[in-house]
Amino acid sequence: MADRALLVLEDGSVYSGQAFGAAGRAYGEVVFSTAMTGYQEMLTDPSFAGQILVLTYPLIGNYGINDIDIESRRIQVRGLVVREQCDLPSHWQSKSTLHEYLASQGIPAIARVDTRALTRRLRSAGVMMGTITGDETPDEALGRLRGLPGYGSIDFVRE
Repeated sequence: MADRALLVLEDGSVYSGQAFGAAGRAYGEVVFSTAMTGYQEMLTDPSFAGQILVLTYPLIGNYGINDIDIESRRIQVRGLVVREQCDLPSHWQSKSTLHEYLASQGIPAIARVDTRALTRRLRSAGVMMGTITGDETPDEALGRLRGLPGYGSIDFVRE
C-alpha cells in the first residue's frame, strides 16, 4: 500500500490521502480546475507554475501521458491533488502513467482526497498557500508552510 500523504492549507485545514508521483514535499498556491479532460496540458501549462493543482473530476490518469499534449518542456505545477488516480491508462498514444510522469520530474501528488470539498473550501475562504507532505505532522507542515515565501513574492518567469 502506498504511503500516507497530507495536504495542509495555510488556514490549518488538513486533507489526508495517498502519496503518488515523486516522494517528497511541495508547496505553492492551491488552485483548482473543474475540467473533465486535459490534465496533461494543465500540468505543463506555464500559467500553473508554482501552484498545487486540485482536479475535481473524480478519475485522473485514465488516458495516460503522451508525447503530443504538452504545453511546455516540463511540468509547471509543484504538486497535484486528485480524488482517484488511474495506473492503467487506456489510450493508444499513452507512453506512461500519470504516476510515472510526475515521479520522473520530481512532482509529489496526493490521491484519495475529497477534491470537491477542498474546492468548496477554496471558493469560500479564498486563495491559500498549501503544502503536500508525507513525513510531517499537520502542525509541523503548517509551521514550515508559514515560514516559506508567499506566491506573489516569487518570480516564476525567471524560474
